[in-house]
Order: sequence, then C-alpha cells, then structure tokens
Amino acid sequence: MVENTKRGVIFEEVEEDYSGQRLDNFLMSRIKGAPRSLIYRIIRKGEVRVNKGRSKPDYRLNTGDVVRIPPVRVREEGEAPAVPKNMAANIEGAILYEDEQLLAVNKPRGMAVHGGSGISLGLIEALRVIRPDCKRLELVHRLDRDTSGVILVAKKRSALVALHEMLRNKSGMQKRYLALVHGVWPKHLKEVKAPLLKSELKSGERIVRVSQEGKACHTRYSLERRFEGYTLLNAEPVTGRTHQIRVHCQFAGHAIVGDEKYASDTELKLSRSQGSKRMFLHAFSLRFKHPKTEEMLKIEAPLDSAFNEYLQILTPIN
Repeated sequence: MVENTKRGVIFEEVEEDYSGQRLDNFLMSRIKGAPRSLIYRIIRKGEVRVNKGRSKPDYRLNTGDVVRIPPVRVREEGEAPAVPKNMAANIEGAILYEDEQLLAVNKPRGMAVHGGSGISLGLIEALRVIRPDCKRLELVHRLDRDTSGVILVAKKRSALVALHEMLRNKSGMQKRYLALVHGVWPKHLKEVKAPLLKSELKSGERIVRVSQEGKACHTRYSLERRFEGYTLLNAEPVTGRTHQIRVHCQFAGHAIVGDEKYASDTELKLSRSQGSKRMFLHAFSLRFKHPKTEEMLKIEAPLDSAFNEYLQILTPIN
C-alpha cells in the first residue's frame, strides 16, 4: 500500500552504474514502499518519462538518460513494513547461501517475491526488514508466486549488474527446475522452441500463450522419473520469459500438475482428488559464477514436504 509522504517531480540522470537496468526496477529502487502495480500504472499512464518520452517497463536504461519520476505517495522514510514472526523465521530458515555480495533463498510456494497486486508484503520487502544492515537488497531474478525454489538477491549494485549481465547474455548462469507434468512425456522430446506472447486480461491477470507474434523462447527438458500417468521432468530455461516452463509444458501437451492457470479443469480436478495442494514446479538448482570471486557456485534447494509427499503417492514406472 502506498502511504503518507508526497514528493515533488524528480528528474534523475542515469549514472553509469545503473546502465542496463530495467526502468521498472530502477523506479522500484527510487520509490521505496511503492508496490510494483503502482510502478506499472505510472509508466503506462505516461507519468514516467525517459528523455521526455514515454517508455515501457522493460526498457533498459543507458548512461545519461534522464528519468522523470512523478510525485507519488509513499511510505514515510524509515518506516518499515511489519513482518510476522513466522514469516521472518521461515525466510531465515530458508536461506541457502549468504556472503557480503548476495544471498540465496529457497522461496516457499505461495510467497510472492515482491508486494503488489493485493499482496502487501513479499520476499524482498521482508528481507529488507530482516537484514536492516544491508543498505541495498535487490532481486536478481523472479519466481512465480506458486513456484518454489532457489532465488538470488543481490546485496550490492555491482553484484546485481554482474548477475544481470549473465542472464542477459545467457552465459555464466544455469537454472534448473523440477516439474511434475500430466501424462507420459516422450523420451525424444528434449527441447521446446516456441515463441511466447504475454498479454493482460481486463482483470489485470497476466496470461502467456504460444504465438508467432511473441518473443523467441527455448526450454530444454530431460526425464527424471516416470510414474503412472505422470512424468517428473528436469527443465532448463535457456531464455527467461514469463511463465516459460509452464506454457511450454502445456504446449507440448503435458501441463504441470496443479497449474491453475494453464492446466485443464479435468487435470486440476484429478490432481486435487489426489490431495494436490500446490503447483508442482520447483527451482531446485542454480549454477553461476560468483560476481566478485568468479568461483563457480552451485546452490540447490530441497523440495518441500508437499512436493515430496505427492510424489510418494504416485506409482513409479521403471
């Protein structure tokens, strides 16, 4: 929720350290306490300008760009959102790795990575409260609310820039997911290349579909385990589009179990009748070059009990 203090219009020239950062992320760091939904709204309405012109949320800033930041109502400076004790404890217990440059968290299923769209408090806002000595904490990448698993948070701008460069160049960082899908995934189907187009419904809900008008998209797949009526996949997103793995699985004819957006009503009814309580997509491994030491790190996130317990009720096929 946006609160309290009203600021005047600010014109900020982009310094070299922020070159390459997305406009929406730049604004999130400038308008503390503002939900992402507000950031998107002021960009869409043209209240935010780059070099006196309209821009899009995913515009990559260049050194010397002048960004117009409109007056918005934000949380009083120094006022931190309240983090419930159980949420703080869950996040502390889910930290997989931490040093002076970054930290990695095994994000629980159901926790948003940031506030907005009716969610007052996400992972990044909670971390900023839990780690008050860290002057800067920024998400390196994102996970859907219903996806669990490892997510990186940068503590320094230099680390954020280096990690974003790896993601942008598709070099130096490898993400792997476990996805439980409906049906028997063909052994020969080792990759899906299908362009994805993102759109927004009148309700504000984001939906992604395969379309030749969309952006190029590539996901690699390998088989982990087979069950009667299901397959556990190892998925590697080569590109990083919204809902990429989910839509590519659906496009291949094997929707992810418990995916309320892309699985069919019949599939959802079946999984619920078997006790499904989540979408079965988990970011289990992240391998990347440390932005400062250049050491190769591999961080793995264990499956939660709901995922493990569901696998236990399925009948394996040798």
